[in-house]
Amino acid sequence: MNLKVGDKVVVIAGKDKGKEGKIIKTFKNDNKVLVEGINMVKKHQKPMGQETGGIIDMEAPIDRSNVMIIDPKTKKRTRIGHTTDKNNKKIRISRKSNEKLD
Repeated sequence: MNLKVGDKVVVIAGKDKGKEGKIIKTFKNDNKVLVEGINMVKKHQKPMGQETGGIIDMEAPIDRSNVMIIDPKTKKRTRIGHTTDKNNKKIRISRKSNEKLD
């Protein structure tokens, strides 16, 4: 999976199409990502100990094919490429601007 925690992504399909957010968690085996403020669902939670119960809003995982990374230079969505740096270490780059992705 080319996406990492902390990447800024835009949703390209689904009910939240066009919204942007930051990746909170990746689920490598399921090919899904958890994006901040995207794919919000309501969860009915029972009170446990000190916590109160009720209906809470939380993010649900979204398939990684429905999000694209945002290019740091052009601020538009782009694909991810790979190349090597001076030390022969593999790095991720933006396909649109050839800018290094952190």
